[in-house]
Amino acid sequence: MNRTTFSFAMVLAALLAITIPPTAGAQFGAPRPAPVAGQNQQPKDTEGVDFVQKLGSQVPMGTTFTDETGAKVSLQELGHGKPIVLVPAYYECPMLCSLVLDGAVSSLDTLEFDAGKEYEMVVISFDPGETPKLAAESKRQHMAKYDHADGAAGFHFLTGDKPSIDAVMDAIGFRYKYIPRRDEYSHSAGIVVLTPEGKVARYFYGVEYPPRDVRLALVEASDMKIGSPVDKVILYCCRYDPETGRYSAAILNIIRVAGVLTLAAIGLFFLWSWRRGHHHETVEGEA
Repeated sequence: MNRTTFSFAMVLAALLAITIPPTAGAQFGAPRPAPVAGQNQQPKDTEGVDFVQKLGSQVPMGTTFTDETGAKVSLQELGHGKPIVLVPAYYECPMLCSLVLDGAVSSLDTLEFDAGKEYEMVVISFDPGETPKLAAESKRQHMAKYDHADGAAGFHFLTGDKPSIDAVMDAIGFRYKYIPRRDEYSHSAGIVVLTPEGKVARYFYGVEYPPRDVRLALVEASDMKIGSPVDKVILYCCRYDPETGRYSAAILNIIRVAGVLTLAAIGLFFLWSWRRGHHHETVEGEA
């Protein structure tokens, strides 16, 4: 076995260890168990959870929330007549919300537009139990990744009571639910862009948002234009369950796809390296 083949085998083994669920390691190589009825159905914790596209829907801009400083504010006051990038999240989320916020800030950071000038970013916690202190800490963490002068003035991290939260979440089609046994929320991932008057103009799903598309959405929203429906790819916030030793179906599928794509990319890299080395050896032999 040459060095290239050995290296590829080692990387393959490492990636398999990463992509296989924790309890599957002991069963690796064992006969596959019989399928369980309903195994491929949507996990129970995500039933009813969705992010429905409601383009043109009017968000209640007069709804009052509390910002990270403890001040009472409305979406109308925060908008200042500019488009709004609205992010539904909660600050103590153990998984997905931080990725959503990172993705939004990362995308906006690449734009020539400045928060507070061309648009406002508003994060609304859908957990009515969260406090301005948590909002302030989340803003501090994520604003460190936004490299624009005075950008903090255009970012608003809000908390509120359940009626206020539900009024906005219903308007944008964000459906989530509380899981008592884990004291967590089951929800999807994405952001929306609102026109200055508060109408839903564009949806972005997942945790990464192409800067070019975000820029176009902000430009169109500033002109009161409503975008078109986009392909809907829902990511659910579900954790590994130590009691059953399994990931939810949604998360497991993501892990599998990521593992396959990673293996394919590395396989192509090693194939290219081998061919390049073989070519050099052939040329040197002919010389």
